[in-house]
Amino acid sequence: MSHRSGHYTEYPHHGAYNHGRPLQRSAATAAVIPMQLPVASASDDYTLVHAGKQVRIGPVLFWIAVGTVTLLGLWSAATATYFAFRDDVLTRLIARQADMQYAYEDRIAELRAKVDRTTSRQLLDQEQFDQKLEQIMRRQSALEQRATALGSIPDVTGSIRPPARGMAASETSPAIPKPSPISDTVIFVAPPAREARLESRAPVLSAPPASQFAKVQGFDNVLVRLQTSLDHVERRQIAALGTVEDGVETRVRRMRGVITDLGLDMAQLEAATPRAGVGGPFVPVKLTADAGPFERQLYRINLARSQMDRLNRTLALVPYRKPVIGEVEFTSGFGVRSDPFLGRPAMHTGLDFRASMGDPVRATANGKVVSAGWSGGYGRMVEVDHGNGLSTRYGHLSEIHVKIGDQIKIGQVLGAVGSTGRSTGPHLHYETRIDGEAVDPQKFLRAGVRLSAG
Repeated sequence: MSHRSGHYTEYPHHGAYNHGRPLQRSAATAAVIPMQLPVASASDDYTLVHAGKQVRIGPVLFWIAVGTVTLLGLWSAATATYFAFRDDVLTRLIARQADMQYAYEDRIAELRAKVDRTTSRQLLDQEQFDQKLEQIMRRQSALEQRATALGSIPDVTGSIRPPARGMAASETSPAIPKPSPISDTVIFVAPPAREARLESRAPVLSAPPASQFAKVQGFDNVLVRLQTSLDHVERRQIAALGTVEDGVETRVRRMRGVITDLGLDMAQLEAATPRAGVGGPFVPVKLTADAGPFERQLYRINLARSQMDRLNRTLALVPYRKPVIGEVEFTSGFGVRSDPFLGRPAMHTGLDFRASMGDPVRATANGKVVSAGWSGGYGRMVEVDHGNGLSTRYGHLSEIHVKIGDQIKIGQVLGAVGSTGRSTGPHLHYETRIDGEAVDPQKFLRAGVRLSAG
């Protein structure tokens, strides 16, 4: 733009011929050219005309604005040219953005992997905990079954279960006196001091609530506590089972030793033992392949118990018990003595037990009455045949309560003490015979004392 006089305009339709006339524009011209370029005034100012309004700008400000616009245009052109010819800058920017994105994605993947590992570890821990808990439950169930098996095993003297609390003494004791070769003539039972009271029942595990305990010690400690308790129960059961096994085996050995010491034939005794009505299908006892020490020991105990039961039935025919109740006091022993009536040496074929008139006389073994009545010097006498050549005689009775042919059980009353026959006073003459030959009854009584020691 050049500096011109204010009398002329820069538009081509303004000529010299319209000098001094007002400028007339048509509506179309005004619409096409909404803004006029600045017109210099007489004082060198620039005038901007827009929509009929004029704005005067000084030359300095005008050229500053023009320079600024020019610099901005040049800077934009230079920048565009720089980026147009320098692709590596843009590439680095894009690569940097991509690296940042990849870094964020890697971080997210790492966090996800960490979460997955944590979740997997928790699931694995939970699975292991469930497996351990299941093992503990199976072990507890097995121990309960063992406790049931132990509770059903009677020891040498009877049931191993202790009497219930609060039970009266009359309810726990049998109706008949306890048998012992020393004190009575009923069924043999060892002294109570020898009874093995096995506490095999699993104790109730009293522990704090699992959730509260787990908060303090953790689930692992809970499992360890349970395992320790179950180990303690198992040790007690093994010890109890060992006690039962030792007692049964000792009892069996003692019973066999007694039969041997008495000079009796075991096979003949078993053959003479009466058999009750029993039967059923044969189901052999077998151990499973995965049987543990407890099951094997229980199997051995069952075999020993079956042998002991057979020996008990056999020994029920052996008269090793006392025929009277009370303290042992012999007025005359077995063997040669001075005859009380003639004063000459004579063979005494039995034992004379001191007793009072009318005291009950009991059978010392199972058998059958073969004689019941008056028999010479015996006075009133009862003879019981126990089989296998064994028999016992009970003389000088005041009363007889059985008859010939009666089946007699251990401890059954045969009659009452008296002084019939060749007798100087109330007492019981008791004989033990093998194949009709009188033998010393004390031999059998000592065998009974030996059995009672178990």
